[in-house]
Amino acid sequence: MDRRIKIFDTTLRDGEQAPGCSMNLSEKIEIARQLEILGVDVIEAGFAIASPGDFESVQTIAKTVKNCTVASLARCTQKDIETAYNAVKEAQSPRIHTFLATSPIHMKYKLRMSPDEVIERIDNCVRFAKSLCSDVEFSAEDATRSEKEFLAKAIHTAIKAGATVVNIPDTTGYTTPFEMYDLIEYLMNNVPGIENVDVSLHCHNDLGMAVSNSIAGIKAGATQVECTINGLGERAGNAALEEIVMAIKTRKDLLGCYTNINTKQINKTSKLVYNIIGQSVPLNKPIVGQNAFSHESGIHQHGVLAEKSTYEIMNPEDVGITQSKLVLGKHSGRHAVEDRLKQMGYNLTQEELNEYFERFKKLCDKKKYITDRDLEALIYNKVRTDEMFQLEYFDVHTNNQFSTCFIRLKKEGIVYEEVSIGDGPINAAYNAIDKITGKICDSLENYTIHSVSDGKDALGEVTVKLRMKDHVVTGRGLSTDIIESSILAYLNGVNKLYDLK
Repeated sequence: MDRRIKIFDTTLRDGEQAPGCSMNLSEKIEIARQLEILGVDVIEAGFAIASPGDFESVQTIAKTVKNCTVASLARCTQKDIETAYNAVKEAQSPRIHTFLATSPIHMKYKLRMSPDEVIERIDNCVRFAKSLCSDVEFSAEDATRSEKEFLAKAIHTAIKAGATVVNIPDTTGYTTPFEMYDLIEYLMNNVPGIENVDVSLHCHNDLGMAVSNSIAGIKAGATQVECTINGLGERAGNAALEEIVMAIKTRKDLLGCYTNINTKQINKTSKLVYNIIGQSVPLNKPIVGQNAFSHESGIHQHGVLAEKSTYEIMNPEDVGITQSKLVLGKHSGRHAVEDRLKQMGYNLTQEELNEYFERFKKLCDKKKYITDRDLEALIYNKVRTDEMFQLEYFDVHTNNQFSTCFIRLKKEGIVYEEVSIGDGPINAAYNAIDKITGKICDSLENYTIHSVSDGKDALGEVTVKLRMKDHVVTGRGLSTDIIESSILAYLNGVNKLYDLK
């Protein structure tokens, strides 16, 4: 009988720790809702004690999500565990996830605790967590560099104290698939009671083996995998959810297991996360990259045309990538647009569809033909009507010496106008915006532009990263006009900074 592998998503906790991947509350909620639709078993919503903002995020997600377990991370201290519980206690299915290192190097230099003290701390903290919450996960930090016998003792202690899940993290991404298989097999055979709990894996990608290590651990008997959308995470990232899930699905013959993930939502979820953090999907990213199902070699093209399975081991439709010969344009009606969006996996409310169709029509005035990539770009670049400053009008004049920009913004019904010069049209526009908004941004950390569709009239998406003291936010703008998309991106970032004040 096939085993079910539970998917524990930590995009909102471990994934957000990656540099430049911070998210605001509304963005976290949007991702959490999509993860629920995707069908993950557990959402690790954050590290509740880290800050008041983290606590609010975890608590709000716990109240919002109905069909997934919601977990908060907590160190092995009573205060951390209490805070984690208070954040998740209103969830339909709450979990406390507490951790303590078990490797010699961590115990000696970070914890400064003896092995006996570590065992005692694990026992006390897991028992305390269990007194608050029926679902408790214990992670042995740096498990793959721990002594096997001591790790087994630590895991057994956690199980006796009431842990329902025991997690084996490859915290530094150091191990190999051979070692991971042997370690999980050893624990399955040497820890009393381990058959009564879920055995979890949490692999980092420092040596590029996070997914391989996860698959090896599953083969050896693990029943839960901790991963992130697109492999986001500290340093080189975590195991990518989409890669693990499709490996399990595609190699069911080898692994004999399955997940409850709705794989047709994978592409949509991946693009949502990339868009929110302001990154582009790498062309060769497995499963979701633009080239993942593309074939340029003549030999490969011939094979695929004759029989897809010659070079494709998965169907693009299985991960939600659809292709349509339907051409949309200025004469397309609401029904045609709505129907195509549904085929692509986007079910909008009538209010959302009304707002979307208005933006679709505006794009049709600038582009003759609208592609699926254009439609998706409009989905992910929604106009936020609640933003403090909104663009009304701009006018740019430029020569080989300097540029001038006139800009008109609206704030709470009041119109503000400014003119400024700059080294180029975008610099001039940003200077004019700063005059109106009071230069809340300390520095522009990054500016990127890429085409999100094809042709001379392609949509260009600009992403900027703005710093205000210790805060870095991502702003995004979309238009067929590079200057307009640059202005929209900067304004989006400035408005986010005002939200933080």
